[in-house]
Amino acid sequence: MKLMNLLDKSKSIMVTGAAGFIGFHVSKKLLERGDSVVGFDNMNDYYDPALKQARIDLLHQTAQQSAGQFYFIQANLADKTAVDQCFQQHQFDRVIHLAAQAGVRYSLENPMSYVESNIIGFTNIIEACRYAKTPHLTYASTSSVYGANTTMPFSEQHGVDHPIQFYAATKRANELMAHSYSHLFELPTTGLRFFTVYGPWGRPDMALFKFTKNIIAGQSIPVFNHGNHTRDFTFVEDIAEGVIRSSDQIAEVNPNWDSNHPDPAPSNAPFRIFNIGNNNPVKLIEYIQAIEKAVGQEAILELLPLQAGDVPDTFADSSALEKSVGYKPSVSVEDGVKQFVDWYRDFYQV
Repeated sequence: MKLMNLLDKSKSIMVTGAAGFIGFHVSKKLLERGDSVVGFDNMNDYYDPALKQARIDLLHQTAQQSAGQFYFIQANLADKTAVDQCFQQHQFDRVIHLAAQAGVRYSLENPMSYVESNIIGFTNIIEACRYAKTPHLTYASTSSVYGANTTMPFSEQHGVDHPIQFYAATKRANELMAHSYSHLFELPTTGLRFFTVYGPWGRPDMALFKFTKNIIAGQSIPVFNHGNHTRDFTFVEDIAEGVIRSSDQIAEVNPNWDSNHPDPAPSNAPFRIFNIGNNNPVKLIEYIQAIEKAVGQEAILELLPLQAGDVPDTFADSSALEKSVGYKPSVSVEDGVKQFVDWYRDFYQV
């Protein structure tokens, strides 16, 4: 589906994490509709840098076939000088901040990398937006902020003060930091809580990638919580469209916000938070069955207990996003998994 440019004319948009899974898809959609994109990524080796380079190469190709231009800056967001230099060289109509240290499990082993990327990096970006008077900052949060909350579906009106891993705590910190800047400096910000994103060009540390690889190779797959997890699996193209529509529509003050009964999602500052999920939770075991069907082989299951820091279930109420930007995710797990498996076989020639 071709995404229409909801802005009056093509824009210059910064996308951090452009070599990453979601950042790549967002950048590609922006280029296809004629925007110019400045991608910023440190190309770290948390997973195979060759996959990241292949994404960047495809973005350069996409730019050559469209009206927009693609510039790529390889640098670390924690390097304030590099971030400031980028903002001096380019005047951005929008900033979409998708760079982060990813992975829930890794935050148990290396918390400092999350501080550098998710706290220092975010501070450098939001400070640069403040001084550049960027019209709108849209940034990635996560469904993991719901933490110990078990009220389903997760709503932006729910409390998010009980994170159960450090990754989620850093992302919640980003939401709070954004609100302070929206309040103090009238910087419009939109935070998007992503729910279990999957699809082509996905990360090798994610379940779909690992499961597909092992099923094709005839190896067992580790299935935590004995497959009884439910996840609101959301296809990456749906996520990318939601990100771009949210970015196009600048966050505004909510005139009905009541400081005596504060709603956590909007504000009396130009700030808002949206869930972006498929609104259709699927059991992990059903997800595996969709992979088996797409691959054409049965999985060998290694059933294991729940891991530390894992949320048993996620389920998004995405009605606020739909109401605001007129979009809701629509790709079924069966279709999305097939698209991933087709991409995987083609990319790795298996």
